Amino acid sequence: MSSQALLQDQIGGALARLRRPVAVSFEFFPPGDAGMEQVLWRSIQRLSPLRPRFVSITYGADGSTRERTHNVVRRVLRETELTPAPHLTCIGADRESIRAVARDYWRQGVRHIVALRGDAPAGTVGHEPFPGGYAFAVDLVRDLRSVEDFDISVAAYPETHPEARSAQSDLDCLKAKLDAGATRAITQFFFDADTFLRFRDRCAGAGISASLVPGILPITRLPQLLRFAGRCGATVPDWLRQRFEGLDGDAKTRRLISAAIAIAQVEALAREGVDEFHFYTLNRAELTYAICHALGVRGERAVPAAVVATATVAGGWS
Repeated sequence: MSSQALLQDQIGGALARLRRPVAVSFEFFPPGDAGMEQVLWRSIQRLSPLRPRFVSITYGADGSTRERTHNVVRRVLRETELTPAPHLTCIGADRESIRAVARDYWRQGVRHIVALRGDAPAGTVGHEPFPGGYAFAVDLVRDLRSVEDFDISVAAYPETHPEARSAQSDLDCLKAKLDAGATRAITQFFFDADTFLRFRDRCAGAGISASLVPGILPITRLPQLLRFAGRCGATVPDWLRQRFEGLDGDAKTRRLISAAIAIAQVEALAREGVDEFHFYTLNRAELTYAICHALGVRGERAVPAAVVATATVAGGWS
């Protein structure tokens, strides 16, 4: 049996074992040039018929893509039927400036925001609140509630935020953000389903009842993944590294293996009752589309191009 046939068999088997419908959402990042913009919108067109619950648009690690993020949000609102969820961070602006952005988003029709602390600018050590700004994401969440009745997503770390004092303090931070008015928490990426399930149990034990959405990162290139994981504290298991050994020049086989890994991951989570997934697309549609197909998420009609922006997979979410 060919590798393509094996993958199709796995997709069919996964779908047969899944009994409950699932919801999905996608993350994109604002393009840096015309070529990247074409790639982004081709991916949006490919994924739009899957009718995601929302699409998030990132700010970049230090807020440096702010205007490009706004441009993507405006185009999504203008040209698509999707629900954009732009990132807002505490980095590089005072409270009134961030409130003004939120009010402008509301006037344009944005109803969902991903509220994040954000990463410190390159070359700085540690997080230093902007003068007159928000210290942490919990402060931003609380203030957004006073601006308009936004649907607010925040970040969660199954393996603990790398700057947290402890796993318990990180969990306390998550609960504070949800208690302040956030609707759901989207997790940083991970590769061991048990990592998420243990974290879910800890959240339940802490009295957290809000939706906890696993963040799924389809692997496009292993070196890139290792850089992301190093910055955000995610574990890359040895078995996963071994799967890609010797495939540096074989993109087709890498894609097949990547799809198989992610399909097995979401299937394991779905068996444990997880019914919503958030995909870090890296502006590429193929792997995410295949994984959604395996989950039973099928487009019934074409939708105009759309986009979703959430937190950067490289970290800075707290």
